[in-house]
Amino acid sequence: MIEISVNAPEQLFNSLDPFPFRERDLDKAAEEFIVAWARELPGRSALRIVVHIPHANLGSWNAEEMQSAFRSYFSYRADMVGRDLSELFRTGRRSLQIGLAVLLASVAVSEFVIARFGHAGLGAALSEGLIILGWVANWRPLEIFLYDWWPVVGLRRLYRRLSDARVEFAFRT
Repeated sequence: MIEISVNAPEQLFNSLDPFPFRERDLDKAAEEFIVAWARELPGRSALRIVVHIPHANLGSWNAEEMQSAFRSYFSYRADMVGRDLSELFRTGRRSLQIGLAVLLASVAVSEFVIARFGHAGLGAALSEGLIILGWVANWRPLEIFLYDWWPVVGLRRLYRRLSDARVEFAFRT
């Protein structure tokens, strides 16, 4: 359960957003608070967001409208993170193409250096340096495909869980 306390529902939404009130973005501080709290909850459990509010300040809002606003916002954020993931993989593929080209070129030049200068002295150092250059050129694509995408997928999963969260009001005096 994620609990948030406000004096009025309007506090949860960005007041500068030009869209109709129930289609607005969440306020940045409210989003950060909700996301931070959701990260601390078990990853497989269903989420519930409880908005503590004075009953007199509820206005025309009801829990279904609030849930719809949260669902729209967090679904949008999940889609945006999905696009970021696609862009990361596109960058990874491009980087891999460049890295493999550099690796092939460095191996070819290394072979030429060995054939020309032999396995001793400066020829060996230059040959090894070229091989290292080829592998270092593949560092970034390997980093993307082995490690960088996991946190992005986790964030997208979290936003999807938040978009499915049940929203309730708890009234205070």
